[in-house]
Amino acid sequence: MLLLGGLLARGQQAVRATGVSRPASAVTPAGARLAGTPTNPGSQARANQAPGNTGPGGFGGLPIAFPVLVPASAPAAAPGAQPAVFTGADTGTGAGFQPVSGPVPAQAPISAIIAHPANEPVKLAHIKDVASIEGIRENQLVGYGLVVGLSNTGDTQQTIFSVQTLASMLLRMGVSVPAAAITVRNLAAVFVEATLPPFSEPGTKLDVTVSSAGDARSLEGGLLLLMPLYGSDGNIYAEAQGPLVLGGYTVSQNGNTRQVNFATTARIPLGAMVERSASVDLAGRSKFTFLLNNQDFKSAQAMAGAINQTLGRSAAHARDSRRVDLAVQNGEDIPALLATVEEIRVPTYPAARVVVNERTGTVVIGGSVLLQPVSILHGGLTVDIESEFQVSQPNEFGQGTTQVVQQTQVQAQDKPVNRITLKQGATVDDLVGSLQRIGATARDVISILQAMKSAGALEAELVVL
Repeated sequence: MLLLGGLLARGQQAVRATGVSRPASAVTPAGARLAGTPTNPGSQARANQAPGNTGPGGFGGLPIAFPVLVPASAPAAAPGAQPAVFTGADTGTGAGFQPVSGPVPAQAPISAIIAHPANEPVKLAHIKDVASIEGIRENQLVGYGLVVGLSNTGDTQQTIFSVQTLASMLLRMGVSVPAAAITVRNLAAVFVEATLPPFSEPGTKLDVTVSSAGDARSLEGGLLLLMPLYGSDGNIYAEAQGPLVLGGYTVSQNGNTRQVNFATTARIPLGAMVERSASVDLAGRSKFTFLLNNQDFKSAQAMAGAINQTLGRSAAHARDSRRVDLAVQNGEDIPALLATVEEIRVPTYPAARVVVNERTGTVVIGGSVLLQPVSILHGGLTVDIESEFQVSQPNEFGQGTTQVVQQTQVQAQDKPVNRITLKQGATVDDLVGSLQRIGATARDVISILQAMKSAGALEAELVVL
């Protein structure tokens, strides 16, 4: 396949690319290529010498703006003819892009000129939804503290560390009380966790989650005492304190218990305050790396190409299947650059996966899963073993003894074989509908999917949880 032209622009008309407009003079010049795209020295010369190419670097003297794929063995175009490209509406609804011939509108969006099979939908997503910036991330915080003010629902005497914590806190406040002499039921030892967002500065408020660490029955009505939150490096980044908010309750009376949700876990909205800065200095950085959430070489190449097309320069290149490097020019506004890049919509190519959870019987099949022609024969053998204990007693005035005798009955039932035939072009809906018609259970579906994978009829990664 040769890498030829796609998006055509005339005069000073603006080319809109994912919301960013620039004049035609800023379009990628002739001979330039996107980062990571192989070049062919003879392809440009052949394109310029083709009939109808009256100007340098494009078709009819028009600049090349975005690459599309056409067969290398395609015959020469007739004089004055325009090249065929894949185009369509940028709706992202899965309708696909159909090949058409003729001039491409100058205002067509980039996502409508992506070379793509006509029968395969293009999935578009913002870069910020499918990738993150290396080094700019959240951090987890955790701490240990006490919740007081409970109504006789706190830790019992068996949870000795809650009483020891109370004695230690009282000692720091000038009250010396032996831990063995403390008997309380209105406090509970808890662990507290929070998420520290990037660019957090002192004074930022955080939500915290509080969970009981002992045998407390409920944290309803409790108050978390001031306690530090630590990062993975051992430093204190925030302090937490405040009244708890529960999403459930537990009521017990005379052995009767009514429980709604869990009363041993609670939240404190904005209950923590950041005390140490965790911001990242962006000034002076010459490069940023975007990390794809799901590694894929095609997605990385598409992201790098879309970034270069939007910025009008070769600023990004795919380092591997997960990392895309972005170069920063001297004096460039970094926050504005990252905001522009994160809003770019790029095609994504998720891997075909079938996820099964045998413990719960859950099966999730992705829409991109392909099925090959296959015949499935599925039956079931049911074996029931029933044991009945009977008491054998001797006759009156007899010499025998009473004995317990076990009577065992074995029954086997072989269900008739059900047959499913999937022809060429069968979809996941066809498979699910056929399995439902034969009355297959979730366990049966899991076994059938595993057998289809072994037979090579399931073109997807099978993930068993």
